[in-house]
Amino acid sequence: MGPVVVVGAGLGGLAAAVRLAAAGREVTVVEALEEPGGCCGTARVGPYRFDTGPSVLTMPGVLAEIFGAAGQELRDWVPLRRLDPSYRMVFHDGSRLDVRPEREAMIEQVRAVCGAAEAARYARYRRLLDELFRVEWPLFIDADVTRLRALARPVALLRLAALGGFRRLDRLAACHLRDPRLIRAHTFQALYVGLSPQRALGVYAVVAHMDTVGGVYFPERGGMHAIPAALAALLEKLGGSVRYGASARRVETDGDGVTGVLLEDGERLAASQVVVACDRLAARRMLPALADDWRLRRPRHSPSCLVMHVGLERPFEGQAHHTLHFGRAWRETFRALEAGRPQPDPSLLVTCPEPDEHATLSVLEPAPNLRHGGWGRLRPRLEERLLSRMAELGYGDLAGAPRLVLDPPAWKARGHTVGTPFALDHRFTQTAWLRPSAVARRVPGLHFAGMYTAPGVGVPPVLISGRLAAERILKEGR
Repeated sequence: MGPVVVVGAGLGGLAAAVRLAAAGREVTVVEALEEPGGCCGTARVGPYRFDTGPSVLTMPGVLAEIFGAAGQELRDWVPLRRLDPSYRMVFHDGSRLDVRPEREAMIEQVRAVCGAAEAARYARYRRLLDELFRVEWPLFIDADVTRLRALARPVALLRLAALGGFRRLDRLAACHLRDPRLIRAHTFQALYVGLSPQRALGVYAVVAHMDTVGGVYFPERGGMHAIPAALAALLEKLGGSVRYGASARRVETDGDGVTGVLLEDGERLAASQVVVACDRLAARRMLPALADDWRLRRPRHSPSCLVMHVGLERPFEGQAHHTLHFGRAWRETFRALEAGRPQPDPSLLVTCPEPDEHATLSVLEPAPNLRHGGWGRLRPRLEERLLSRMAELGYGDLAGAPRLVLDPPAWKARGHTVGTPFALDHRFTQTAWLRPSAVARRVPGLHFAGMYTAPGVGVPPVLISGRLAAERILKEGR
């Protein structure tokens, strides 16, 4: 069995590399940046450090499995704490709902905010989310769907349909819940998969399950970037290597499949298998023509976001780690985003992590991607509006604070096609087998991992994509 080269030291690439190295394979990861992380990156402004990628970690068991494959305990590498509340949701009428990780505590929250009848409805809906998750996890998420026959499980599909998995997400929630606030709390997660609740399928209620039932976690030290840093360190402990500042120019092949990776500096790394774990469309330049995938002929990308990272003099007292401020408008905001316009009354996700050193705040506003122009004019206007909205919400005047702002042009500069860090959206025609394939059938030994492949966007799905790539390679035995 020959060496393996992984292109990209993000979560998907590192998950694949660790699995392979733990199985005794020779693995080299090449990363264009000077540190690991990819989308799960980090940045500094003066003394302030920010996570520039995901701020939400769910399903920590997926991460633990990767360390476990190497005979290690996750807690020894990345100690985690469970957030309580998982989210604080603040509505335009001033009411507030804390999403609590324990069942009875959450039902009591719903009873206090929405009433006893809605609490009973919520308890039933929570059981439905549990059942959806149990059916969907082995069918769509924790499964290799590179072959269509993987989905030929009629009993499971019929059960998923009976549970409402193929209804629209907003209608599924409204069928079981009555309070608009609770419906919003269980459907806003559609934006994680690039769609409005009115367009996302009910199967994506599984994202609400991960958040509101499974719980939200955060590393005790080092922020979210501690995760890729630990994976890279574990890989090196296992004998693998990460080459930073090394850009891949071309995946080389012969008549029998891949033979290696040519770097931009002219060095060639021999390989019997290659895992490409970066932006799939940006990677086209380095791939052989036979690796082209018909699913990418008309890619539909997710919206983007405007993110403002701010350094603070001191932490906010009593602030939850995650606070979601819902705007007054709802459907109108999604219509605007789908039409390529800024949302007129956006909901904002504010993250205030417990500081390792210096206190920080990050606020995310959904925004159109670069398929829709005008960002030269939009950026200053939206940034000013965001600062004004934060002041209205009680965060004070942040205009003079040290800050880093990432908008769609900045995301594009970081290597994200059309300026969105959320890759392709999860409409039906870009889900499971219909998402770009994680294996190039006409190029033996060429595999893919990351957000552009199934299971898709989010920390657990990306980690799973890396594990699945490693399992296919080990099965091939090239």
